[in-house]
Amino acid sequence: MRDFLRWLLDLAGRATRTLDWPLLLALAALMGFGLAVLYSAGGASAGPALIKAQGARFAVGLLAMWALSRVSVIRLRAWSPAIYALALLPLVAVLLVGTGKHGRHWLDLGVFYLQPSELLKITLPMMVAWYLHMQPLPPRIGTVLAAGVLIAVPTGLILLQPDFGTAMLIAASGVFALLLAGLPWWWVGVAVGGVAAVAPVAWIWLLRPYQKDRILTFLEPERDPLGTGWNIIQSKIAIGSGGLTGKGWGEGSQSHLNFIPEQTTDFIFAVLSEEFGWLGVATVLALYLFVVGRCLWIAMEARDTYSRLLAGSLGLAFFVYVLVNGGMVSGLLPVVGVPMPLLSYGGTSAVSLLAGLGLVMAVRSHRPVHGYR
Repeated sequence: MRDFLRWLLDLAGRATRTLDWPLLLALAALMGFGLAVLYSAGGASAGPALIKAQGARFAVGLLAMWALSRVSVIRLRAWSPAIYALALLPLVAVLLVGTGKHGRHWLDLGVFYLQPSELLKITLPMMVAWYLHMQPLPPRIGTVLAAGVLIAVPTGLILLQPDFGTAMLIAASGVFALLLAGLPWWWVGVAVGGVAAVAPVAWIWLLRPYQKDRILTFLEPERDPLGTGWNIIQSKIAIGSGGLTGKGWGEGSQSHLNFIPEQTTDFIFAVLSEEFGWLGVATVLALYLFVVGRCLWIAMEARDTYSRLLAGSLGLAFFVYVLVNGGMVSGLLPVVGVPMPLLSYGGTSAVSLLAGLGLVMAVRSHRPVHGYR
């Protein structure tokens, strides 16, 4: 029996040796918070079904994380162009046969719905990191322009769906790789200036009516309190009413009386704020910051350019998702339909985030002894 237990422990150790336990424990705590808040937001009738479905998605995501953590960085680097190209195919397909409320965002695969843009949260940083690792750093103008094309292709396809919020977040993940490679900040200033210059043209010719309403509502939600401004007004009421310690789990009046819109998805952070208060919000934000900090520490410890850029850009992208959703539900940013990582209900988003963090674990567990480019 003792030999069997020793063999079993040794097998478990070999199977889990590539996992980064501090990062995994922080993610487990976030998933626990997410399931608890999701159950409350869904209520007694829908809560159990939501927990079951989301728990299954977390299980798939954790399996993907474990599998990717076991892949060597050398293989990940070699496969990056092919993976990037394959991820573009569903983006084209969704424009032809996709479905969605405000355009074509999802592919109906029968068993589940796939949001192809979520795949680019992983594959775009991989591709940009692969390209930059072969170039002299800091990047020269030709390198920046070529990387810009790699970023612009999926961003443009996602804009055609249209999904402005996701497109900007995915573009940011590629830009982060450029910044970590040493891109001068004045380039960022030029890009921001260019966006500002074309903003009037975008307002007239590119933005859909519902996207314009989101921007106008962000600037003045009280202009239509019972229409387009309802979502953000009710969300801010829920956040403010939570106080220091919150109203208690399952006791949120704004959520249980259905004042908060999309309370299980985009606005679930408002439910957390109302029921757990400032202390709950601070705890969750601390866990998010730990995850981001751990990713950046792993990137700093990496011994090659590809690993450093990949882990760093994935960590910073995770931070932006939290920042955008938190700013959205509190009225500091326009509503763009970005979920809160591991809290909002949704399958493709949760799986893609956990898979991406599996790549970060691969960077940590497969560091070469002497380094390589």
